[in-house]
Amino acid sequence: MSRIGKKAVAVPAGVTVTISGQTVEVKGPKGQLSWTLPEEILVKQEGGELNLTKAVETTRAQAMWGLSRTLVSNMVEGVTAGFEKTLELVGVGYRAAMKGDALSMQLGFSHDVDVPPPSGITFAVPKQTEIKISGIDKQVVGEIASKIRGLRPPEPYKGKGVRYAGEVVRRKEGKKK
Repeated sequence: MSRIGKKAVAVPAGVTVTISGQTVEVKGPKGQLSWTLPEEILVKQEGGELNLTKAVETTRAQAMWGLSRTLVSNMVEGVTAGFEKTLELVGVGYRAAMKGDALSMQLGFSHDVDVPPPSGITFAVPKQTEIKISGIDKQVVGEIASKIRGLRPPEPYKGKGVRYAGEVVRRKEGKKK
């Protein structure tokens, strides 16, 4: 039995939820998101909360129940507060700057690396070695953060590279004489 699927999703004031068939559409102060639920999951809006239930008792329905509840909860949180990921650049000469809307980084290559923002994503560079990625869709924010980190992942000997804020890089010992 899913412990996550049983919990109701609270809908705060200022957020409207529209359910048409299997499609759930959430509108809030930051924007609008929609997602189509699998056929095995039913959703009902009761007062200020959404309840998701299984239509059938199968293994797939069990798996989709908790996933669907989490995705709907992330949509509600995204349109109210939004999501943000912070990346740190560690290394001599590694820095970031904004070029219009795009993010321009010097990561030790012979050229600058420019990353255009996908729709609904904004970049901010408070310091030269810090990048903030924000948006309303949790999946897209995490995906673009992962792509930027993948340009120069942290290496284990000196720890240089792009890392998530607070990420601990396991260090290896170098060569010995």
